[in-house]
Amino acid sequence: MSVPPAQSLWQRSSGADTSLGMAVMSDNIRGALLMTGGMFAFTVNDAFMKSVSDQIPLFQAVLIRGTGAIICLTLMCRAMNQLHFNLPRRDWGLILLRTLGEVGGTYFFLTALFHMPIANVSAILQALPLAVSLAATLFLGEALGWRRFAAIGIGFVGVVFIIQPGGADFSGYSIYALISVACITLRDLAVRRMSVQVPVVFVALIAAIGVTTLGAVGSLFITWQTMSPTSLLQIGCATIFLIFGYLFSVSAMRSGEISFVAPFRYTSLLVALILGILVFDEWPNALTLFGGAIVVATGLFTLWRERRLRIRHNLSPDRIR
Repeated sequence: MSVPPAQSLWQRSSGADTSLGMAVMSDNIRGALLMTGGMFAFTVNDAFMKSVSDQIPLFQAVLIRGTGAIICLTLMCRAMNQLHFNLPRRDWGLILLRTLGEVGGTYFFLTALFHMPIANVSAILQALPLAVSLAATLFLGEALGWRRFAAIGIGFVGVVFIIQPGGADFSGYSIYALISVACITLRDLAVRRMSVQVPVVFVALIAAIGVTTLGAVGSLFITWQTMSPTSLLQIGCATIFLIFGYLFSVSAMRSGEISFVAPFRYTSLLVALILGILVFDEWPNALTLFGGAIVVATGLFTLWRERRLRIRHNLSPDRIR
């Protein structure tokens, strides 16, 4: 009896179907776990970046962080044999489209983050699951059952409670956060259309190059500030968490259905609320806490429903709505 070849690291990291992997978890659950890890990493990165916002300009921070990310990701690509430049033209177009979304999302999000409480910015970003799921339905033809649509819609109502339009916390920089939602939606849909031959780490590397280029161009028009050892350490920590955020988020968008995986972005709100209190002494009001409870509950509900239906009906993930 022949033995199937061992899977590559890319196949495992990209969420490709395997008999062993499917025996442990569905693509949807794998994608949910990856998304949760990615949101945790990105939010901790955001906290480190915000911590240096009163010491160094935005573009200087982006350039230094991005340089470290490029070095680390390049070494990872070489070690994993993922420097694959000979890709189909279609995949290169999607990589460039994703990179544009990453660059736009980074600029608008960090601009808002440097001027607003981290929990408020993260709360606005929670519109992403609704935006991504609806965009996947409109442009990728993914089915979106009424139960998931209702759960995401309820989560969006929770986001409205957090944003509190017209309230004191809704500043002009909230518009920047909303624009970043559109950019990140474009980024995630581009990942969804890439072929499985495109390595995850390589996609993250190209994104890091694009964002770092933004920092390099912007830094030409600012006055650089001297960085303390503490600031350098904070930027270094931000770089590490950014790399994990890149890898997890790319893998998550290639595992399972977008309409199921996307709601697990809500976990970033919980992390942001905790970090806002513990690190920045930013205490959310009652409506913010209420809205946060709603969006976290909707994400947990979709995970519970997936597991319950698979156990009761023994359905494949693609048939569960």
